[in-house]
Amino acid sequence: MAETTGSEQPDFTRYSDMPVRIEPQGLSLERSTVFGLLCALALIGISIYLGGTGMAFLDVPSILIVILGTLAITMMSYSGTELRLAMPIIGQLLWRRPRDPNRTGIRLLQLAERTRRRGLLQLQGEIYGLRGDPFLQRAMSMLIDGIPVDDVERNLTFEIHAAAQDYQRAVSMLRRAAEIAPAMGLIGTLVGLVQMLGSLNNPERIGPAMAIALLATFYGAVLANVIFLPLASKLERNASSDLLLHQICMLGVQSIGRQENPRRLEMLLNTLLPAGQQLKYFN
Repeated sequence: MAETTGSEQPDFTRYSDMPVRIEPQGLSLERSTVFGLLCALALIGISIYLGGTGMAFLDVPSILIVILGTLAITMMSYSGTELRLAMPIIGQLLWRRPRDPNRTGIRLLQLAERTRRRGLLQLQGEIYGLRGDPFLQRAMSMLIDGIPVDDVERNLTFEIHAAAQDYQRAVSMLRRAAEIAPAMGLIGTLVGLVQMLGSLNNPERIGPAMAIALLATFYGAVLANVIFLPLASKLERNASSDLLLHQICMLGVQSIGRQENPRRLEMLLNTLLPAGQQLKYFN
């Protein structure tokens, strides 16, 4: 019986004829992202509330200048196509399909064993069961269709490179927004100071003008350091996680295509996996 690590449980013995499956996973809420963001905003809100000046921190002109201005300038920095491609990736910061590299590695070892015992063409019936991992499904389909291993490796490398570029573009958008937000806050501050200096003869207008001057800087700092920069860092971690999964799949597909010893594949996969998630399939 195969041994696994973590929460992975084998759904059949190593020599069973049951199909290898990677079921599609539904979207799940990224709790750490949502919890951290809500906690940070809540701490700021509580500090404002305890000061007894909650409404003083709500200023519509400052919101228009900083928040909407930041979004507008960020959109100006990229083409419509780039924005359209980046939005689904940024959306993964809140909703994401869970993917386990350990589970993927075990499925690859199961496929490798079957290839050694039955031959590559006999895995045709396994393709549908891999629909939960489209990248692996495409790679195995190419192998079964008779495409040389080197060509499959080249195609997968191009696909991984394209995915990395998509992630990098999304990260650059968030970091660009983090750069723009404080600048828009400075612009709002200058607007407020000009209005204040122009209203020295009218004391009633000095207060609102000063509010714009101070709140614009406040909004810019919150947007950049509480929202955009942390989200950019989280997206980089997501990119690294997906890259690891793709590398695991490509390594497994190469080994399966060459019909190498599955034990060797296990050793190679363990060089990619973190220490706590290494495979013990043949132990």
